[in-house]
Amino acid sequence: MKKFLITIDTEGDNLWEYKIGDPVETKNARALPRFQKLCDKFGFKPVYLTNYEMAQDPFYVEFAKAAQNEGRCEVGMHLHAWNNPPYFELPAAEKGLPYLIEYPESVMREKIHVMDDLLTEKFGVKPVTHRAGRWAMNQTYFDLLIEKGYLVDCSVTPHIDWRTSVGLTKNSCGSDYRNMVETPSFITSSNGKESIIEVPVTVGFDHHFRAKRVLKHPQKILEELKSARKGRLVWVRPNGKNLKQMLRYVAQMAKSDFPYLMFMIHSSELMAGGSPTFRTDESIEKLYSDLEALFECVSKNYEGETIRNYIPQLKEFC
Repeated sequence: MKKFLITIDTEGDNLWEYKIGDPVETKNARALPRFQKLCDKFGFKPVYLTNYEMAQDPFYVEFAKAAQNEGRCEVGMHLHAWNNPPYFELPAAEKGLPYLIEYPESVMREKIHVMDDLLTEKFGVKPVTHRAGRWAMNQTYFDLLIEKGYLVDCSVTPHIDWRTSVGLTKNSCGSDYRNMVETPSFITSSNGKESIIEVPVTVGFDHHFRAKRVLKHPQKILEELKSARKGRLVWVRPNGKNLKQMLRYVAQMAKSDFPYLMFMIHSSELMAGGSPTFRTDESIEKLYSDLEALFECVSKNYEGETIRNYIPQLKEFC
């Protein structure tokens, strides 16, 4: 049966509005048991890709460690370079938050080392799954993950160009994934001797012709035909407005030969006020209504699995 991989960027509250030097709170950790309960209902097993501040939160550590020990979830690494020790001052030239790939290789290595040790200590299991902060990867980053024993990365978002998202240093920007494949693949280390599996987030195209839009605005029929032919970018990532699109895409993928769907959300999006997307209690209830409908649809053709346990099958697909 096809697999449903739930990935959660497990991080501090509303980092979209964070500025370097601001205190980082982790109140959203208290919202995670509700999400886990929903996953349990459908037999899904979320992967909590955990960053530095969340690994310091006692509530979260107790919750995630217990769930992991019971086989109900996996804890992986999510690294935000700006507040992950060791601290290293970069020359500021842009207005964004720094990507790990902006740092010297020695600093990158040490930040990965610190985070890996912290997660292993807090959760009692060495993590093997990773996602980069702000999606940014390069060959050096892959090499360092391989060196540290990571088996899977899930930072690639096919068809998406993040270069408009600036970093901190001069001319720094995010990664361009427009030409990356949607399927799992081996990323080989620079020495050519080792590799890591890249498991991309499920991102594709919705070719649905929106007839209702044309009925309301007949003059836009050519525009809609072109849009349906080209396709509108879609990934299994709820935003409060895209349930129908996600359901169509899940149905489309279920008929394909593609072996998995990868869902993603940020932990802070599960708390009212934890993100720009879901600011109110009402928006959170709408989110959970959408999640219930989405998970019900997915469960007809997919079963839950952690990425760690899915690795043997991933190797067959690569």
